[in-house]
Amino acid sequence: MLIIDVSGEFRWITLVSPEEHDGIELLLEPNSHPAAKEYQKKLFEEGLPVTMFGVEDVRKECDRLLNHSVKFTIEPTEMGEVTIAVFDDTCGNLIQIIQK
Repeated sequence: MLIIDVSGEFRWITLVSPEEHDGIELLLEPNSHPAAKEYQKKLFEEGLPVTMFGVEDVRKECDRLLNHSVKFTIEPTEMGEVTIAVFDDTCGNLIQIIQK
């Protein structure tokens, strides 16, 4: 479910699962502060993900995302007991998915 809120000059988006309307919300908001923009840029340049999401099957999720033209910077990689992958969200962030 997508909720768009407008407050003054700013807008942000809150995403929740359609199965759990009262569940965890993901807040997406503008990145207008110069320090935040520089921080975001440096993390991206260094290849550091800004957040991580757990998934049941990294390879299956990668295939699903590849079908939507998502670009991965790290393909599914086993690291001990976990498998990770990292993709570009096209907004200047790297997102990591992980399966344990």
